[in-house]
Amino acid sequence: MKNFLFIAFILFCSISFAQEKKTRILFILDASNSMNAKWTNDQTRIQAAKELLAQAVDNLAGTPNLEIALRVYGHQSPVTATYQDCQDTKLEVPFGPDNYLNVKYRIKSIEAKGTTPIARSLEAAAGDFPDTTTRNIIILITDGIEACDNDPCVIAKKLHDKGVKVTPFVIGLGMDLSFLDKFKCIGTYSEAETKDAFKNVLDKVISSALVNTTVQINLNDINKSPKETDVTMFLYRAGTKELKYTFTHTLNRAGNPDTLILDPAIKYDLIVNTTPKVEKLDIAIKRNIHNTIIVDCPQGYINVRFTNAAKPYQIESRIMQENSNTTLNVQHMNIPDKYLIGKYKVEVLTLPRTMVNVEVTQSGVSNIDIPAPGYFSYKLGNLITGQIFLIKEDGTFEWVCNIDPNSKAGQWQLQPGSYKLVCRQKNIKSSSNTIERDFRITSNKTSSINL
Repeated sequence: MKNFLFIAFILFCSISFAQEKKTRILFILDASNSMNAKWTNDQTRIQAAKELLAQAVDNLAGTPNLEIALRVYGHQSPVTATYQDCQDTKLEVPFGPDNYLNVKYRIKSIEAKGTTPIARSLEAAAGDFPDTTTRNIIILITDGIEACDNDPCVIAKKLHDKGVKVTPFVIGLGMDLSFLDKFKCIGTYSEAETKDAFKNVLDKVISSALVNTTVQINLNDINKSPKETDVTMFLYRAGTKELKYTFTHTLNRAGNPDTLILDPAIKYDLIVNTTPKVEKLDIAIKRNIHNTIIVDCPQGYINVRFTNAAKPYQIESRIMQENSNTTLNVQHMNIPDKYLIGKYKVEVLTLPRTMVNVEVTQSGVSNIDIPAPGYFSYKLGNLITGQIFLIKEDGTFEWVCNIDPNSKAGQWQLQPGSYKLVCRQKNIKSSSNTIERDFRITSNKTSSINL
C-alpha cells in the first residue's frame, strides 16, 4: 500500500507586502486512486485536499501581480491490477488574469481514480508557464511517491534550468516519514500530521511564494554551530512591546533551523526565552533573500538528585546566577532543566537549606547529589513553643525551623545529621522550664520524640 503524504499548499488570507514582480503559481493536484482513502473521520484525502485548495483559491483572489493555474494527474484513467496510465496528467486551467473561479470550479469536479505520475506531471508543467521572466513556482499536492518509471530529480533539474521553482510542502499522517528525503531533489518541504497542522503551513507557503523573503534563526552553541533549539522566541516591533510573532524554535529533518516568514517592512527585537533569556535588538530583514539571524545561546543542564532515596521525596531547588540573588527558576528534583553555560548558585529547599555552586557546560549535565532526607515527628501532651537547630560539626547551631505553637503533633522532613529541639510548655511563663532534646536523622527513616 502506498504511504500517504501531502506535498501540499494551504493559503494565506491576506498579503500585506508589496508585489513588484509578477508571480505565477501552478498547483498540481494528485487525483490518484489512493487519494480516496480516509484522512479525517468524515473526509477522504481527496475531499480534504479539494476543500483546502478551493478555500485557498478564494483567499488568493485579487492578490496583485499573481496568476494561478491548475494541473491534475490520475483523474482520467482508472488504475487496475494490470494497468496504470502514466500519461494521465492534464493542465486543466491555464495561467490567466482573474481565473480564480475557473480553478475553483474545476477543483470541485475532480474525482480520484488513477496512478501517480509525478515526474511526467512536473515535466509537462515546465511548458505550462508562459515565460521565465516571472517568479514561477509549482506547489504539489500528493499522497505518495512516484508510481511510474521516471525520475522526479531529473525533471526537477530541467525545471530549474527553465527558471521554475518547485516547492513541495510535505504533510505526513502518522507514518514513517524517513523516505521524505526522496523529495530533497525537488525542493523544500514541511510536515504535519493533522488537518489543523496542515492549515498552520499556510503563512509559510504563501508568503514564501509571493514575497520570497525568508528567515532562519540560528541559536548557536559554544562552537558557533546552530544546534540549540526547542525554546520559545518572541519577536517584537523594535523598540516597543508590540508582539508580532511567537515561535517555538525548531530544527528541521535535516538538523537545520526551520525557515520562517517575517514581514520585512519593520525591524524586530528578538527575545530568546532561554534561562536566563537572551536578547537581540533592532534586527532588519532584507527583502527577497534568505536572512539568517545569529544568537549565541550555548546551553547545558542542571540536575538535582537524591543519592539514596527510598521514595520520591518532593523537594524543589532555587536557581540563581553566580553574582545575583534573583531567582531564575524553581526546579523539581530529578528533572534536568536547561541553562545558558556559566556559573550558578543552587539553593536546594531542604531543611536545613543546602547551598551549592555549580558550573553549566555546553550540552553537559551538572549533577547535584543530595542525600535523601528522613523524618522527625513529635507528639505533645501540652502545646509548646520551640525551635529545631542543626548541630554543626564545629559544635555551633544552625536554625532550621519553628515548631507550630498551636499543634500537639507534627512532622518535619530533615536532612541527615544531628539536631537539637529547644522548647518550653506554652502555658508556663518561665524560661527556666526550657527543655532540650537531641535527636539524629537518618536517610529514609523516622526519628520520634514524645514530650
